[in-house]
Amino acid sequence: MAKQTILVNASYAPSLTNFRGPLLAAMVQAGHNVHASAPGLEGEMAQRMRAIGVTPHNVPLDRAGSNPLADIAYFKAMSQLVRTVRADLVLGYTIKPCIWGSLAARVNRVRSHSLITGLGYAFMSGSGMKQRIVSAVSRRLWRMATAANTTVIFQNPDDERDFIAAGALADPVKARQVAGSGVDMAHYGRVGLPPQPVFLMISRLLGNKGVREYGRAAAQLVSQGVGARFQLAGFFDEGPDGIDRAELQTWVDGGLEYLGPLDDVRPALAQASVYVLPSYREGTPRSVLEAMAMGRPVITSDAPGCRETVIDGHNGLLVPPRDVKATAAAMLTMAQDADRRAQMGEAAWQICRSKYAVEQVNHTMLSHLGLSQNSAAQ
Repeated sequence: MAKQTILVNASYAPSLTNFRGPLLAAMVQAGHNVHASAPGLEGEMAQRMRAIGVTPHNVPLDRAGSNPLADIAYFKAMSQLVRTVRADLVLGYTIKPCIWGSLAARVNRVRSHSLITGLGYAFMSGSGMKQRIVSAVSRRLWRMATAANTTVIFQNPDDERDFIAAGALADPVKARQVAGSGVDMAHYGRVGLPPQPVFLMISRLLGNKGVREYGRAAAQLVSQGVGARFQLAGFFDEGPDGIDRAELQTWVDGGLEYLGPLDDVRPALAQASVYVLPSYREGTPRSVLEAMAMGRPVITSDAPGCRETVIDGHNGLLVPPRDVKATAAAMLTMAQDADRRAQMGEAAWQICRSKYAVEQVNHTMLSHLGLSQNSAAQ
C-alpha cells in the first residue's frame, strides 16, 4: 500500500499518548504520514506527539456539552483540518470525534473509520426526559456518521450487538472487532502483590463507571471492621453523569482514600492487591488491562466489555452491575484470602499477555483500517 496521510481525532488530548500512543507509533513506523487532533493538544502534549513522529493539531471541542452551535463549530474546524492536511483516512474515537470527524471526512470525500471504545451515557438505560432526548439525537447522529464510515470497530461483541440493535449502524457488514486498546506489557511490568489487602479503582468520577457502588461498598466494609484499605483515583467529570465533590466526601468520611487524578497509575497499582471496576458497561476497560498487566486480580461487572476481561473465579470475580451488596461481598472474599489473590493475579497476567498485548491488538487495528505495517515503507 502507498503511503497514506492519516488523521486521528480524539476528544481528550492525554488519551492520544496514554491509550493510542503505540497505535500512532505503529502507523508512523509503517511509513504513513500521521496527524492527530484533540482539544488542548498543545505544549507538553503536542511535544509528546512530535516525539513519536505525529503532527499535533489543537482543535477546540466541548466534549461533554450539548450546545449544537459548539458542535457545528467543531465540525467546520474538522472539515477544514481534513482539507489542510490532505487526509486520505480519518479515524475517530469517542462520540464527537467519531460523528463530526466522519461527517467532515464525507463532505471532503475522504475514507473514514470509527473506533467505538464504549457506548456510554447515550446508550444507558434510563427513563429521564434528558437522557431520552440525548439518546435519540445521539443514535441518529451515529447512524449518519457510520453511513460514511468504511468500517466501524468495536471492542466487544455486546457493544456491536447493542449498537446495531439501536439503529446506530445500518450496515452490519461494516462491523469489526478488536481486543480493546491493548496494553504495553513492558511499560506496565508485573510487580509482586503486597501481602495486605489494598483495593484500588481508577476512573473518571462518573456514576456509570460504578464509582458509587465502589464508594458505598468500601464504606460498608470499613464500618464492619474489615482490615483492608480502599483507594479511588481519577478526575471529576462535568458531564451529565458526574459525581460531585460533596458525594465523594461522604465516602471519604466513611474510610475511602481518594488519591486524586494520577499522571502515572503504575505506583498506585503496584501498591494495590486487587483492582475493582464495577462499571455499568465499557468497550474494553483500559484500566483493567493495566492492572492485569501488572499481575493484579480484578473485580468487575458482569456487563458488556467488563465481562470480556475476567473469567469468574480464575483471574478475578464478576459481580452484577449496580449492586453494592455484591461488590462488597466480592471484596470481602478477596480480602480474606491472600493465596487466592496471588493465584488470580498470576492468571490475570497470563490472560493479558496472550490476548491484550498491544502489538497484536495494533496489528489487528491496522488490518481493519486497511493499512499495512510494512508495505507503505517499502
